Formats: sequence, structure tokens, C-alpha cells
Amino acid sequence: MEEEKEKIQFELTAELIEQVQGFVESQNDKELQKLLKEFHYADIAEILDELNLEEAVYVIKLLDSETTSDILMELDEDNRERVLKNLTAKEIAEEIEELDTDDAADIIAELPEERQQEVISKIEDEEHKEEIRELLTYEEDSAGGLMAKELVKVYETWTVAGCMRRIRGQAKEVTRVHSIYVVDKQEKLIGRLSLKDLIIAKSDQKIADIAKDNVDYVNVTDEAEEVARIMSKYDLEAIPVVDDKQTLLGRITIDDIVDVLKEEADKDYQLAAGITGDVDSDDTILELTRARLPWLFLGLIGGVGAFLIMEGFQEAFGKYAVLFFFTPLIAAMAGNVGVQSSAIIVQGLANDDVKGSINSRLLKEMLLAALNGFILAIFLFLFVWGIKGEVNTALAISVSLVAVIIVAGLIGTFVPLFLDKRGIDPAIATGPFITTSNDIFGILIYFWIAKMILGI
Repeated sequence: MEEEKEKIQFELTAELIEQVQGFVESQNDKELQKLLKEFHYADIAEILDELNLEEAVYVIKLLDSETTSDILMELDEDNRERVLKNLTAKEIAEEIEELDTDDAADIIAELPEERQQEVISKIEDEEHKEEIRELLTYEEDSAGGLMAKELVKVYETWTVAGCMRRIRGQAKEVTRVHSIYVVDKQEKLIGRLSLKDLIIAKSDQKIADIAKDNVDYVNVTDEAEEVARIMSKYDLEAIPVVDDKQTLLGRITIDDIVDVLKEEADKDYQLAAGITGDVDSDDTILELTRARLPWLFLGLIGGVGAFLIMEGFQEAFGKYAVLFFFTPLIAAMAGNVGVQSSAIIVQGLANDDVKGSINSRLLKEMLLAALNGFILAIFLFLFVWGIKGEVNTALAISVSLVAVIIVAGLIGTFVPLFLDKRGIDPAIATGPFITTSNDIFGILIYFWIAKMILGI
């Protein structure tokens, strides 16, 4: 219990890094091993991410493969790539043999194609080797690319007693036994069992008699996001993977789905911030520029568009200069409302909560925007009237605000729904795209309504 407490309280400090570096520099292997033995492999990976390449490789080569294989999976992707370049094919193969097939395939997939074959050829376990080769044939973002081959399966014709004897050997290769999958003679998935089902069953009962046939599963070609949605919806810790013939191929566990959700959240966050592509802070300036520039250019076009619209209303500015000072407010409200609306829809699409027709969604958003706009417009009307004493000016600005909010809400709702129907990631609609478009429409509507009410 105390050991678990220490793991939870792990803190990466400069003193700890200096201590590790000192042991590496002096090649004090005994003390270094003693120090690192106290830490979880995820904590050691965090330490290695702070070391230089030479120091990290030294530690990897010092520790046993059972530990370092898990450490490799936790390393920052770029650091892992650099470490693997400094290991021989044989050394990588030794690490691979300690990993589950899904993790092993992920690491090998990161290697250059020529080195992949070299590493695979050094794996001594032939079954492990063939399973990794199979997993490498699937698309990375598919159920096949996520699944592991390690699982516990039994045949429907077995008795409970025979099943218990046989699964002991299978379970040795499985880190956690979430479920026991039942197949027929053709290896088709027909049901599932829990360990509890086996324990309370009579020894002479057939597996077919106690198996539950309402088993959830995914097809090997299903997208990773769809797998995540199903596992989240049904609160599953693991789910079996089958092919078109219902043949049991492997299973996907919750830890893999957590990684999928994290990657998807990171991607959506970047899209919402106007960054295309998968980048991080350690990428080169050129890579970061390529990811950011397209949306910045869109913002530039939006600004030019706003300038052209405002230039067309110079006469209005001349007679009612106060309109100019409320332009930022109108543009900001349009952008904020649009982002709010699109964020709700994008979240609903991600969780599969968006039901019904587009028209009903637009109507609901229009009524919501009208209510919010009306409440805000009352405050704005009283403010403008109070400082300027002009009812018509206050009315023009406040009415414009209501109209702008309604239009922004409709755009923020329609755009992500439209993108989703076209197979485009709707998360784009929560970023600069929606903000820029609403800014332009907001300014146009603002001056047009103000011109109508003020009779300019």
C-alpha cells in the first residue's frame, strides 16, 4: 500500500534528473538500477524525456527488456524515435517480444520500412512474429490497427472443467482477462463469459449452456472513433474484433481507446485554434508555420472583407460616428455566439447525441439566439441611450445586435452539421473559420440595419 502511495506522489524534480545524470556519467549501474527500481515505468519514461539521447540510450540498455519495453511505449514519440535509431535490430526485437502485439506493432510501424523487416526477422517467437505482421496490414486508425491478438477464447463444446484447465495457458499471455470469448468450430464469435460465470457453473456443464450470446463487437475495418463511441456508450473495458465472416481476430482494451480519445481531443483542440495537421511545440518552425498559416491567411481575408464592407458605409460613419465605436462589439458578439453554437453541435456529433432534422436544430438555435439577443439588446439599448441620449441610435445598435446574434447562431449550427454530412471533421467549425465568417456577416448586417433605421 505504501509503495502505491509513493508512485502516486512521484514528482519530477531537477535534483532527481541531476542524480540520474550523475549515475550515468560515473557509470554507477548498481545505484542507478536501485534508484529507478522504485519508480513506475511511466515515471522512468518521464525522466528519460528530460535526458539527452546518449543518457537515455544508456538507461534503456542498462535495464531489463521487460521494464524498458513498457518505458518505450510511454516515451515521447520523437524521443522514442531517436532512441530506437540508436538500438540494434536485435535489441529492438528483444523489447518487442516483451510487448503485447498491438504495442509491438505500433513501435515497429514507426520504423523505416527496411528496418521493420530487419527487426521482425530477429523476433524469435514465431507466433508473436506472425501476429505482428498481421496487425501491420491494417489501417492505423481502424479497429484492426488498435486490436491486440492476446485474448482468452474457449469453444462452445468444451465443459466448464475442461475450459478451466485450458484457459490457464492462454491467460498467461494476457495482462488482464476482461472477458472470455466463446467461438464455434469455425472460430466464429458466438458469445462471451466472465470468470464469475465459470466459477459458479457446474464442472460438467457445457460452455454453450452458460455463455451469454449478447456480445458486443466491432468489425476489423471499423474506424477507431466508432470503436471509441461504442465502448463509451456501453461502458466496456474490452471489446472483441471480428471480420466479415464473424471470425474472432482479437480484442481492443480501454487503454487503447483512452489514447484514441486523447489524440482526437488534441486534434480537435488544434483545429478549433486554427491549426491544421498533427503538430506539437517541439516541431520545427517550418512545420508549425505550415500548420498555422492557412487559417491566419483566412483571418487576413476576413479582415480585408470587413474593411471593404465598412468602406461602403462611409456616409453612415460621417453622420453617426458612434456606429464605428460599436463595430468591435458587434463583431465580437457574432464570433462568440457562432463559436458557442458550433461547439455544442460538434460536441453532440462526437457523442452521437445530435438527433432529428437539420431544420429542427436550426429552429431551436434561432429561438435560443433570439432570446439571448433580446436580453443583451435591452442592456445595450439602455447603455447607448444613457450615454448618447438618442433613441434611434440606441434602437439601431440594439436591433442590429439581436439580428447578428440570430444569424451567428444559425451559421454556428448549420456549418458543423453540413461539414459532418460531407464527411469533413466538424471541429473545423469551432475555430477561425466560423469566427471570421460571423465577423463579416455581423458587420454587414449591423450597418445594413443601422442604415435602414437611421434613414442614412
